[in-house]
Amino acid sequence: MSDAELDGTPSEPSAATPKVDVASGPKRRGKVRKRHTVGKVMLATVLVLGLTTGLGVVFLYRHLNGNLNVVDVTDQLTDRPTKVAVAGPQEPLNVLVMGSDTRDGAGNNIDGLTGGGERSDTTILLHLSADRKRAYGISIPRDLLVDRPDCTSKNGDTIPGATQVMWNEAFAVGGPACTIQQFEHVTGVRVDHYVKVDFEGFRGMVDAIGGVTTCIPENIEDPAHHINIEAGTRKLKGYEALNYVRERYVVGNGSDVGRMKRQQAFIASMAHQVVTAGTLARPDRLVRFLDSATKSLTVDPGLKSVVKLAELGNEFKGIGLDNIQFLTVPIITAPSDPNRLAFQQPQADQVWAKVRKDQPLTKRLSSDVISAGNVPGNPSSSPSGSPSGSPSSSASSKPEDEASRQALADAGLCT
Repeated sequence: MSDAELDGTPSEPSAATPKVDVASGPKRRGKVRKRHTVGKVMLATVLVLGLTTGLGVVFLYRHLNGNLNVVDVTDQLTDRPTKVAVAGPQEPLNVLVMGSDTRDGAGNNIDGLTGGGERSDTTILLHLSADRKRAYGISIPRDLLVDRPDCTSKNGDTIPGATQVMWNEAFAVGGPACTIQQFEHVTGVRVDHYVKVDFEGFRGMVDAIGGVTTCIPENIEDPAHHINIEAGTRKLKGYEALNYVRERYVVGNGSDVGRMKRQQAFIASMAHQVVTAGTLARPDRLVRFLDSATKSLTVDPGLKSVVKLAELGNEFKGIGLDNIQFLTVPIITAPSDPNRLAFQQPQADQVWAKVRKDQPLTKRLSSDVISAGNVPGNPSSSPSGSPSGSPSSSASSKPEDEASRQALADAGLCT
C-alpha cells in the first residue's frame, strides 16, 4: 500500500512496479535497503505489525493519525513575509518548534503545579536548505526582549502588541499563532510549518528509542525541584531525561542560555542515536516512537498525517550528521535589564538574512554550534566535526575554540 493510497488518492501503476535487475540481484537489494525512505520504513512496519498481531494496516495508520492534534492558524497570521526565491532543486523549509510546559494532559503534571495556563520555554527554528545538504536548529531564548506585534486570537479578536517584552509572552497570550506572528515580524523569515510538543511527548520519544546517551560532568543536585542526576556518560530515560533538559539553577552558570545549550546537545545526541542505532528500521521502536510523538504533537494541516510527518523526516535523508547543527541566535545582556537578553547586532540580523536567502552560516555567526555528528562528551559521536563547527576538536589556542569550550562549560556540558 502506497503513501498516496493511505491518504485516499490512487497511486500510479508504473511507480508501484519497479524494474528488477536479475544480474545484480543481491547487490541491488542491498542498495535498496540503504535507500529506504522514512515513509517506506513506516509503512512496512505497520504492515508487519498488522500481519503478526491481527491489527489491520489501516487501523494502525488511523490510530496514529488520530493521535495528532491538527490546528490551522493560517487565518490568525497577518502581514506575513514573502519567501525569497533561491536556487536549488527544492524550496528551503522552515519549521518552528515550540515546547509547551502545560501541566494538563496525561503525564504532563510532572511537579504538582496546576493552573497558570500554558507557556513555551523552548523555541527552535529548524531550517532545511533547498539542496537538502544542511540543517540548522536555531534556538531563541525565552528571556529575549522583543517588540511583540498585534496578533489574532482563536475567536478572531485582536491581541494588542507590546514593546520590550519577553519572547515567550507571545505564546502565553496567544499560543502558537502569536509566536509565529512574532517570529515572522521580528526575523522576516517565513514559517512553513509549526510543531508544538509537550512534556509527555518528549519523554515518550526518548523512551521509545531506548534513552539518549548524555555526558554529565558533575552531579546535578537540585533538592528544591526534586532533581538528582549522577555524573557520568550514560543513557537518560523517562523523567530523568526530562528533568535534565528542564534543569536550570544548579548546572553550569545557572543561566537559561546554558539550559538551551544542554537542550541542543540532547536533541543532537537524540538525532545521532536515531540514525546510528537503526531505530527507523526497528518496527518495535519505530511504532513506539511514532505513537509517543503523535500523541503529544500539535501540528499545522501541512503535517496532518503520519505520512506527511514521515515525508518531512525523509527530507533529512541526504544530510550527514555533521551538517545537522544546533546553535543559539547571537545575544547579549539587555542594556535595559541585566536579567534579560537582547539580540546582538548586527550578527543576529545577519543570521536571519542568511536563513531567508538560504545561505550557509559562517563560523563567525555560529561559533557555538553543536552538531548531531559530534555531541560534546559523547563517545559514540564521530571524530569529525567539533562543538564549534570546525573540522577538528583537538586542543587549540584559537580564541573562538576557547570561547566554544567555555560556552559548553557554562552550560554544564562535557568539553
